[in-house]
Amino acid sequence: MPAIVMKLTKVGDENLLAATELDLLNKTFREKNLHITVTENFYGTMLVSLEIFRSALQICTIANLVGETVTNEAIKLGLVDPENVIRIAGVPYAQYAKITN
Repeated sequence: MPAIVMKLTKVGDENLLAATELDLLNKTFREKNLHITVTENFYGTMLVSLEIFRSALQICTIANLVGETVTNEAIKLGLVDPENVIRIAGVPYAQYAKITN
């Protein structure tokens, strides 16, 4: 299981979770007109267990996820539809937002 790195930030009323796998950190992925740079500034440097990551997914209102492990966990928890995961240079990328009243 790859090591998970995440950052949970309060932005107004939102809890923003950015998560990726450690081996994707500080890399840029490009494919046609799509590209993503996975930076420590945005995704953080806090290494967490799968359980901690799952808990963060449950409390966040917005998530930005890069990598097989983190996107697959969000799918398993029913938070991300597999059809909404894009791949950039083979790397899965997904975002989601919880709509609350």
